[in-house]
Amino acid sequence: DVQLQASGGGSVRPGGSLRLSCTAPGFPYDFGDYAIAWFRQAPGKEREAVSCINNGDSKRYYADSVKGRYTISSENAKNTVYLRMNSLKPEDTAVYYCAAGLLYGDSWYVDYEYDYWGQGTLVTVSS
Repeated sequence: DVQLQASGGGSVRPGGSLRLSCTAPGFPYDFGDYAIAWFRQAPGKEREAVSCINNGDSKRYYADSVKGRYTISSENAKNTVYLRMNSLKPEDTAVYYCAAGLLYGDSWYVDYEYDYWGQGTLVTVSS
């Protein structure tokens, strides 16, 4: 059973920073072939794609709402992907989920492209 573990959430003030981690211990496939994405879901809203790194071709993708503030990176030797979030805003408040899948095109923002999901970590941005 493939499991992804998301961690690093917390409460910060507007303008603050957090780094989320998505770890896949014992991932049974080559982590370097997979795309790892972050989605988020705020209360009362639909889940939305935030960012993705495709380890297969090293492409990185960002939603317009986080471009320039978030940075995604991967440490394949540790089966871990990070999401560095700077200049956080109250509207970034959400549960953040990581997901893994084989991505062959640019549809990184489509949730059914991903086969495996983590449990989510809560990010709260409030003064």
